[in-house]
Formats: sequence, structure tokens, C-alpha cells
Amino acid sequence: MPTPPLTDPACLPADADRISRPVHVSGPDGPWHQIGQDMHARGNAVVFATWGEWLGPALTDPALRPLLGRDWQRYRRTTDPLVRFRFVTSRLVTKYTAAAALGTQASALDLAYKIGGRPYLRGLDQVDISLTHTDDLIAVAVSRNGRIGVDAEPADRTMSFDLIHGHVCTPAERTELHPLPEPQRAAALLRLWTLKEAYTKAIGQGLRLGFTEFGFGTAGAGLLAPDGRPASRGEWAFATHRALGRYLISVACHDTGLDTARDTAPHTMLDEGFMGAVTDLLTP
Repeated sequence: MPTPPLTDPACLPADADRISRPVHVSGPDGPWHQIGQDMHARGNAVVFATWGEWLGPALTDPALRPLLGRDWQRYRRTTDPLVRFRFVTSRLVTKYTAAAALGTQASALDLAYKIGGRPYLRGLDQVDISLTHTDDLIAVAVSRNGRIGVDAEPADRTMSFDLIHGHVCTPAERTELHPLPEPQRAAALLRLWTLKEAYTKAIGQGLRLGFTEFGFGTAGAGLLAPDGRPASRGEWAFATHRALGRYLISVACHDTGLDTARDTAPHTMLDEGFMGAVTDLLTP
């Protein structure tokens, strides 16, 4: 069967051997079993949810304070209700996803932030996480193989090729996109945008790295130089999926090539000093 064209975001094939398919988790109770399986099989996992699905369980959970940990004070200080609710749900989705990936309890993990706001798990340098949200969607990606980045956009978001191609597309991408019919071109442009967001998040650059400095092919090629030549040797994998029928989720995942331990349980990854500090923090 021929491969569907990548300009149709509804049938974008993923690098199934290297990046796990996003899993819809509608609340703290799961289902979480697929996350552990994905981590074991591919070393990464991706979860998506809506903040509305998580809001009720989050606000009524008597253990909310220990679950939020260092984020508790920020949550309490946030006065805008919408910002506050989205903050708490995004942090809980992140923690529960990481806990499912690591085979531990969410309250046992210490979520912290690097300069620029990128989340990480304190004391667990072997694990990389990425968080994104748009409208009511939250998506979290976890990897033990290397850096990972995730981005999401509404699938019906309109992006004008004429207005933004000079800021988003490489010369090779402009050559590929220009002759396409407008609906296909708009879909391909949105896919490129999410892939570029995911990649720059993975490498920790965000919008500081110009989107015209690297590219992707509309036929499913991996990371490309501005002139369309390959820009990696297979260490990066990329995938784009639809979620809930109305969003695109793109993931960029780096494989360091090292023999990473498949046992990512915190008690085997954390040093004794950190475990002692966590125990003291959680002890009443």
C-alpha cells in the first residue's frame, strides 16, 4: 500500500519504531499501563489530555499540596482562575506521566525548572521531559534515550504561507511547498511549524534558533539543512499525530547512542543523598 502524502495531517505516519504513539489519559487514574510499556519498548512515551478532564480530580484531591511540591506556592499565588487551573493540571499531568514512565508515585518526584521554564526532574538527569499546551490540550513527552521535545497546535490553525514563509521555511521547503494546492500547503506548513517547535524545545533553544536554519521534507524526510541535504545521521527521530480529532502533536526525540539502563525506577537511579532529602521532605 502506498504511503499517504504527508501534506494530509490526518494520515501522517510516525516513526513507529522509535517514537511512541501519544496516549490519551483522561485523569490521574489512568490508564497508565501503556506508558510503562512504551518506555520499555522505545525509551520514550507521550501523553495528552485536556485540562478540563483533570481539573475536577486535581482540585478535590486531598494530596494536592504534596503532589505539587515546590509548585504549591506558585499555584496559591496565581490569582487568575483560568491561569491557575491550567497551571495545576499541566503540572499534575507532567508528574503523573513521569511517574508512570519511571514506575513510581507522582508525589515522590521533584519537578523543577531550568532557565527559560523547561521542566526537569531533580536528581534524575537520565530522564528528559517536555511539556506543551494549546487551547485545552496538554501534552507531555518523556525519554530516557536523550533529549525530547513536544509541540501541539489546533489542526485547523490557519497559517498564511505568503506571510510567514520567509520566517519559517528554508529555501528547500519553500520550493516544495510553493506549487502545492492551498489546503495541502497550509497543512504541510502547520506540520513543519510543530516539528520545528518540538525540535528547538528538545535542544533547549526555543525560538532563539531561527526556523529557516533547519528544515524537514514534506515527504517525511528527517532533519534537513536549509538546502535540503540531510542534517543528521539518524540520531534524531520525528513524528506527527492527530489527537482528539482536532489537534496536531509533533515529537522530536534524540538518541544519544549510549546503552541507557532500561531500569528507570527512581530507587535505582537516585543517589542516596537525594533520596534522603526527599524522605525528609515527605515525612510529616
